[in-house]
Amino acid sequence: MSSHVKLVGRVVLELFKDVAPKTVENFRCLCTGERGVCASGKPLHYKHTIFHKAVSQFIIQGGDVTNFDGSGGESIYGEKFDDETFIIKHDKPGVLSMANGGPNTNSSQFFITTVPCPHLDNINVAFGEVRAGFQVVTEVSGVQTEKDRPIVVRESFYNSRPVRPSLSVEP
Repeated sequence: MSSHVKLVGRVVLELFKDVAPKTVENFRCLCTGERGVCASGKPLHYKHTIFHKAVSQFIIQGGDVTNFDGSGGESIYGEKFDDETFIIKHDKPGVLSMANGGPNTNSSQFFITTVPCPHLDNINVAFGEVRAGFQVVTEVSGVQTEKDRPIVVRESFYNSRPVRPSLSVEP
């Protein structure tokens, strides 16, 4: 990261392990980096990945641990894993959900909604929600994402229940 980094803030996420245990375990392990490296030899860790998509009044999306640009990703279970459940709805801002390329194609990419997105129900697996720091999500959603101005995940860790990614923006 350059010396022109602006720390945006911290987002605290609650993960619904009782509803989507496999999806939550994937996300948790990617936050801690405890599973080592993926098949390509790159770390299975969100640290230093970027939010490659930020759409005002929709979502912020990140988590590409292989290509770092939204074109890749890998789960702790291998390249992809199946949709686990569609019980949690995208009915409010702050829903944490898996990004995918179609049915049963979950990897490491995820998004957080900034508005209700019912059109994503039964398509994307929601598995958590923002508990604190939603203003950071809103701020990030208004930032233009280009290769020269990435939104970087500075740190991510798991502390028994919430996951707290810290986001920073390179000007």
